[in-house]
Amino acid sequence: MTAASRVRWCANWANGSTALGFAIARLGRARMTKGPRGLYLAGGYRFGFPVAGAFTVGNVVVSKDDWKDLQLEHPLLVTHEEQHSWQYVVCGGLPFIPLYVGALAWSWVRTGDFASRNVFERNAGLAMGGYHERSVRSLGDALRSLRPSGRMSAAG
Repeated sequence: MTAASRVRWCANWANGSTALGFAIARLGRARMTKGPRGLYLAGGYRFGFPVAGAFTVGNVVVSKDDWKDLQLEHPLLVTHEEQHSWQYVVCGGLPFIPLYVGALAWSWVRTGDFASRNVFERNAGLAMGGYHERSVRSLGDALRSLRPSGRMSAAG
């Protein structure tokens, strides 16, 4: 492990995010293995939330899939998720979660997609995470997408 990886590893244990990652992986009955550069890879996660191929909490990278297969199919995914583990450090640990949710919402408003304008996903590398960048839409288009598509008559 490099000196920088040790700093990240220690910081995410100290800020509580890795402990939460272990708890989530255990609750989801994922199988834990040691990954590269101080990461832990949890495969076989059994819950449907969050909806993602993989997600990171502290230094724990969680997926429904088996990590050996996942790394063959998406060789840059661990590098992408490692960037998220650094984001936990920068955000002071658990504050990353509401900040990330806010970034998801902003991205959806701007593009209709949860990743394209999400500052955290962009910083981690959209393509490495398996995302495709969508064009920015006007705020008017975003507001129109929120309207119900069906019209109700005056009679109800």
